[in-house]
Amino acid sequence: MKNDDSYANAAHIPGGDTWFEIWEDKARQFRTVEAAIGRARLNLPYGADERERFDLFHPAGRAHGLIVFVHGGFWLSFGREYFSHLAAGLAARGFAVAMPSYPLAPEVEIPAITRSIARAIDTAAALVAGPVVLSGHSAGGHLVARMMCPDVGLATATLARIKRVVPISPLGDLRPLLDTAMNDTLRLTDQTAISESPALIPDPRQIDGEIWVGADERPAFIQQAETLHQAWPATRLVIDPRRHHFDIIDGLEQPHSQLTGALVKGLI
Repeated sequence: MKNDDSYANAAHIPGGDTWFEIWEDKARQFRTVEAAIGRARLNLPYGADERERFDLFHPAGRAHGLIVFVHGGFWLSFGREYFSHLAAGLAARGFAVAMPSYPLAPEVEIPAITRSIARAIDTAAALVAGPVVLSGHSAGGHLVARMMCPDVGLATATLARIKRVVPISPLGDLRPLLDTAMNDTLRLTDQTAISESPALIPDPRQIDGEIWVGADERPAFIQQAETLHQAWPATRLVIDPRRHHFDIIDGLEQPHSQLTGALVKGLI
């Protein structure tokens, strides 16, 4: 399929296949420590599917608000257990961090995943007071961008609390994925590729936000970020120098990184 290589990240990153094990190990270590000291609530349900669960990491004191981080994996792979460590920087800045898993293709298709994430956000928001910020990486960036569209069904009370959205390396236009081998599993149609593309949905909520992408990412991902930015001119586009698709999220481990700052901007 003509677009397969355009979206093949691991093949174009040195040691690409080793990143997943590194993420999993770091996440396990962070999660174990936070649970032992009573700052983690794990495996909280938000729906009936066994993957409709989220982990909630609390700061040392009273939370300033809630950050929801949604993982990537082309809606095909991974889960929250690979990314727990990315809550470290945000929790150190005083925010609670919810990390949901969600049902994956081919068990479900992308419209159902979108609805799962809306339920996850509503459920997590009920547990933490204050402003809500949404962020996610790759397919997770797509999913948090979708939350700003009028058709996803977020509760009105939750929508009123969302102050920022920061998609990282997002997929804003799903139509190129129709011409990839992974679509045999995703089962996107011409119709769902359009209806699930936040860059193609008119009148998204006008909300403060930043769209991040690495300067060393595949050109297709840079184009995806630019396309979403063009559709959402109220947002700021950040092209992070010397970052590729896997290390662009590393800043979330640090409380004073530029990326962590982008999520909490104006809230503390």
